Amino acid sequence: MAKKQQEKSQQTMDELMASAVELFGTKGFTQTSVAEITENAGYAKGSFYRHWDSKDELFLQIVERKLREYRDARDPKVSGAHDLEEAMNIIWDFLETIINDRNWSSIFLEFTIHSAHSEILKKLMNKSIYRLSNQIFADLVRAHVRTDFPPEKIGALNTALFEGFLIHRTLGTQVLTIGDVRRAAIALALANGAKNG
Repeated sequence: MAKKQQEKSQQTMDELMASAVELFGTKGFTQTSVAEITENAGYAKGSFYRHWDSKDELFLQIVERKLREYRDARDPKVSGAHDLEEAMNIIWDFLETIINDRNWSSIFLEFTIHSAHSEILKKLMNKSIYRLSNQIFADLVRAHVRTDFPPEKIGALNTALFEGFLIHRTLGTQVLTIGDVRRAAIALALANGAKNG
């Protein structure tokens, strides 16, 4: 009996999360209410509050789940990379997957900006389970860095380029392509982290 309740509870959570992602993608995070999420999924509002205290908490769980899926596909490939250039290309393949999922990257950017108004959310959003943190990036490339340049700086530079491109694309300036940013990021990493010759 308890197993069936757990399965039903998980199904409810999954359906509410799917509803939230759909609505966040069409209306935006801030313009979507809890009532709309539950109505769209076919549940009463109380179902939402049995699982989350707020829309912010729901979104953080969605981010964690989404990034875990991306990372599960990426990490074994990075571990098998032969050098920094190969590792960087694998990482940027992963980042391009996020960028190509236009709804997701737009929602993530909006929530990141929303988080800037809350000290608690800012701290949470700096944790590696919720974003490509400088530390995660550093850990991914550390084994391939052949200079004394700190891997954390390679991580910070790449994170800034990635997140900056999301803003750039959202504003529709269309001066840079993802290919431009990818080439610049990899060149910067190699210039600082790979031995010459």
